[in-house]
Amino acid sequence: MPTPYGDSVFHTRNIMEFADDVAESTDGELEITVHSAGSLFAHPEIKDSVRRGLAPIGETLMSRLANEDPIFEVDAIPFLAASYEDADKLWQASRPVVEEKLAEQGLTLLFAVPWPGQSLFTQEPVESAADLEGAAFRAYNAATETLASLMGAVPTQIETGDIPTAFATGRVDAMITSPSTGVSSQAWDFTSYYTDTQAWLPKNMVIVNTRAFDALPEEVQSAVMEAARAAETRGWEMSEAETEAGVAQLEENGMTVTQPSETLSQEMSEIGEQMTADWLEAAGDEGQQVIDAYRAE
Repeated sequence: MPTPYGDSVFHTRNIMEFADDVAESTDGELEITVHSAGSLFAHPEIKDSVRRGLAPIGETLMSRLANEDPIFEVDAIPFLAASYEDADKLWQASRPVVEEKLAEQGLTLLFAVPWPGQSLFTQEPVESAADLEGAAFRAYNAATETLASLMGAVPTQIETGDIPTAFATGRVDAMITSPSTGVSSQAWDFTSYYTDTQAWLPKNMVIVNTRAFDALPEEVQSAVMEAARAAETRGWEMSEAETEAGVAQLEENGMTVTQPSETLSQEMSEIGEQMTADWLEAAGDEGQQVIDAYRAE
């Protein structure tokens, strides 16, 4: 089983527990060997390696498949689902369509787990979007470029490893990223304020080659699905714990942690509506059904 991230990352730790649960519940009849940190296949190759049967099971970031179908990007729309509670509702609304899209490619979804939410890191407090007017804002994909522009900032492409240098040299003034990335890049060295926007909570998903899965004895299939349900529940809990620990570490290192102001919350909601409308243009009727089901919750 190839996975993209190292052994210390909570996603990988959760998957290793999943593998242990499968081995235990099947009395060793099915064993899953986890090859972490891209050691078997690089992240961009994992999904196709499972589809082609080169590996029977693997993990990938769901929104990486957005070029195949916009549905896979629904959890990366800023300010559509900006909390764990809302992210769970969005997942329940979108899961049937995601499963259907994967099934068309001979893939079966086992479980999905979110990363901590994306929040604002700035050098000065942000009470409204006007405080970001003209600021160089770190972007790393088309969505964050659009987001920066809608907030009045200037999008600037910066890779994760270059974040500290970009701030130190004045190439960038603000960013939106997870508290995990904030901790790993020691954001307190170059920013002072963390605004807990949780703009979106992108998910990793674990998929299995359907033909390989169907070839397993029925009782083994049942054991895998039961372990997958447990892994999804545990993974969401681990993600929330990761968020709390990351935010606490930012605060311990001197950063001011705040909730978005009423003005900023309203502005973010309006940006979310606009970016959702843009996504719906690409996603069509299927996307509208997902959004309608989510909002019905």
